[in-house]
Amino acid sequence: MSAWEAVEEAIATCDAGKVAEIVLGLDDEGRKEVAGRLPGHLPAVRRRFGFSNGADWWDLDDDWIEPMRVAGAGTIGGAAAVAAWLNRREFAGRRAEPDAVEPLLRVLAARPPEWRADVAVRVASRVRGPSREQGAWLALLLLRRSGAVPPAHDPLVVAWVGESPTARGLREDPLRDHLLPLIFEAEGVGRALQGEQAAPLQPGTWLASLTVLQSEGTIDRGLLIDGCVRRFLRGGSAGDLRFFVRLHELLEPTYAEVESRARDYLRLLPAAPGAVAELALRHLRRLDALDPADVSEALQALLFRPERKLVSVGLTWLDQAARDAGDNADEYALALAYAFACESPDIQERAVRLALKHGARFTPAGAEIIRDALGLLPPDLGEQLVAVFGGEAAAEEDDDGFVPVPMPESPGFSEVDADFSPIGDIRELGAFPDREDWRGAERWLAGFVRLCNDRDRLRSVLARGTSWPTRLDVQPEWRYLEQWAEAMARQIVTPGIRLGPPPSAFSSVPSPSVSPSASPSLSSSRLPSPERVSPPHLFLLRRWAEVHAALRAGTLPPYLLATPTSGTGHLDPGVLVDRLEGYERTGAKAMDADLWQALLRLPRSIAPEVVARAGGLTSGAGVTAARWMNGGRLSPMTAVEWTRGGSTAYAADREPSGGEHPDLVPRIGLPSGEPGLLRDLLADPDASRREGRDVYMLWWPAILPSDREAVALHALPFLLYHWNTPGVEPGVLRALARADGPAGEGVALLLAYFLVERDSPLGKAQPNEGVRVLVGMAERGDLPAAEVGRQLALLLRRAWFKLGAVVESLESAARHGAHVEVWEVVAGFLAAYLPGPGERPQTAHTQALGFAVRVASWAGARGELPCVAEIARRKGSSGFVREARRLHARLS
Repeated sequence: MSAWEAVEEAIATCDAGKVAEIVLGLDDEGRKEVAGRLPGHLPAVRRRFGFSNGADWWDLDDDWIEPMRVAGAGTIGGAAAVAAWLNRREFAGRRAEPDAVEPLLRVLAARPPEWRADVAVRVASRVRGPSREQGAWLALLLLRRSGAVPPAHDPLVVAWVGESPTARGLREDPLRDHLLPLIFEAEGVGRALQGEQAAPLQPGTWLASLTVLQSEGTIDRGLLIDGCVRRFLRGGSAGDLRFFVRLHELLEPTYAEVESRARDYLRLLPAAPGAVAELALRHLRRLDALDPADVSEALQALLFRPERKLVSVGLTWLDQAARDAGDNADEYALALAYAFACESPDIQERAVRLALKHGARFTPAGAEIIRDALGLLPPDLGEQLVAVFGGEAAAEEDDDGFVPVPMPESPGFSEVDADFSPIGDIRELGAFPDREDWRGAERWLAGFVRLCNDRDRLRSVLARGTSWPTRLDVQPEWRYLEQWAEAMARQIVTPGIRLGPPPSAFSSVPSPSVSPSASPSLSSSRLPSPERVSPPHLFLLRRWAEVHAALRAGTLPPYLLATPTSGTGHLDPGVLVDRLEGYERTGAKAMDADLWQALLRLPRSIAPEVVARAGGLTSGAGVTAARWMNGGRLSPMTAVEWTRGGSTAYAADREPSGGEHPDLVPRIGLPSGEPGLLRDLLADPDASRREGRDVYMLWWPAILPSDREAVALHALPFLLYHWNTPGVEPGVLRALARADGPAGEGVALLLAYFLVERDSPLGKAQPNEGVRVLVGMAERGDLPAAEVGRQLALLLRRAWFKLGAVVESLESAARHGAHVEVWEVVAGFLAAYLPGPGERPQTAHTQALGFAVRVASWAGARGELPCVAEIARRKGSSGFVREARRLHARLS
């Protein structure tokens, strides 16, 4: 058997030890033969072990890799060629197993020491992955065995620190003296060690091991401190530097060690990550012999940083340094000017107090630096310094670039166009409109009723255009209008058809919308339970049910009363009087739900001559309509209650939320004596958001176009949470904005929601919907501005919305011409948003007051706001109080 055949057979059995034994016994010719055959054997062995036949990775067998590596390491001649063989990509990814690598070490040990060292360095220079991978683990092992000096190779250093060290292991590691200095230079070390904790120290970590070895003198602590400081100066992210910050603090540099490196610590103050800058500042503050120029440089760096904590510490240091300066504190004037430029009002105020405190210590040259920086301060703070340093404070900025523009014209509810002309082509009835198209559905229903006087022709059209896709007779409830439309069509196509009673498991629901003469039992029994649909939905179904019942009973009137004349759902009062007069001429009887729907669609303002015409009507429906038009319109009582924890109501607007999620509980009520159908429609909405109760929500404004507050309250339960419902669509808000009737808490809350909502799909799709509605209502003069402001405050206090969205939306509305109305919104907002008794002012409160100052300027607002005046009269000069004083002064 030839040398190659023996090695090939051993490889086939995946026996690396056998391969080592064979190659160690080969002569030069045998090694040369094996070395020449190995590369060509790779494809064959990969195929044999499943690497080329599409097998899944978990089915692959890589036990052949180690025998192949051993064969190459024992037979290939040059060090470079052996290093390349050991790092072939076909062998990549194999995990390190100490027992498996022993045959490889055996064949390498047979080579000369210089050759082994050369291979070790070459293998180490090729390391790319972490220490647990074979290439890195083998490289570290070869370096330790050969005694070679490791190359300065970043991945090798990262692989070295990837080993879990102990103080004993690191103490005996021959690579320590070579690689330890490199951990402060190699990229990736900080990222690999950022998870190590300093408190408490954990065994088996670099922090623990290095701390022990430096304490016993095995490692020079100066090397470690210098390395950390050098790494800080190189820069990097806070995460990459975290390990070195912790190591530095565990070393607890002495006074002398800090003093000798003071210039380096000073260099860290301007731009190092916050944790590094804090470390440097803490140690510099320990020194009592810093040159004033160095202190000034440090203070300028600190007071120019964005971190409030560092700036605050810098001001404390500046106070001490100015006291120590005696009669000449000019060295620190520029640092003080940097503090004037800080965005934090509290920092600016503190800097002004320091300037006043040490004013006598500045010479004319230092005072000039202070004067030149007065423009960086708000006018009220600048004025305090003018008395001591002279100069001029910044002028109050009345003009921030705001340019008022006229509001765009918005159509009123009577001007919104829609096609409600009678259906001229009977073929249009062959297809029922889309569920979202309330206008098309109204036109279909009106056309159906009108064309029932030509039933033969209608029957032919409906028979051709309808495929009867549903089994109405087995459906216990008809919850959708297309079911009622199908039932009507079937009644035309097959006169007298009876679809049978609903299954007995479902009880029927009496319907006051169907007159006794219409045989209501079948139609009313198909209406869903009030617990399963919303009141507007049930009212809508009752109207269609009574048409179906009248059709079966043969009492269908020639046309409907309630078909709207405007795209908002409104009905022209004169047109209704015309229709009622037609009923009286023909003797037609009005259907209950149709009549009440017609009355609900009348606008709130009716011309006197139309009211007079209605007074001449004599039928029961005509008399009811005349009374309605002549001041008898119903006035529902409405309210919105916020609760938390499911039941506890808020006692006051400014009561803290306690972190509990809110619920909205709308209330609607009618005076006693109103018809039962209206009481059902204007009942308290179900606040539970049960599935199916938001169906036909886009229709609701057209059902109650002159009672938009009631519609808003029905929609509120679906406003805040969307986990089982798509929520309130912007189309509902748009419709209510164009509708009629008082706009109270409900409408204001809907509008406020769309001014702040950004995270839901609806908010992301139409982020400016609230702004458009606000401007439109402002132009028409029916914006409940103060209530919108109050609801914005409640959303911020009790829900999860942020001030930034309020400012963004209101500023946009102001720049579209509604600046006067936006001020009214802001005034209502402040009254409910500013902190109440026992509340601490937050940054957002200060920002809200600052925005209010701008809006008041845009609107030319005047008149004291009690909530602001109370804050302005407080003692102190915090940013919150100062902003309140600015706003109060402007309004006064």
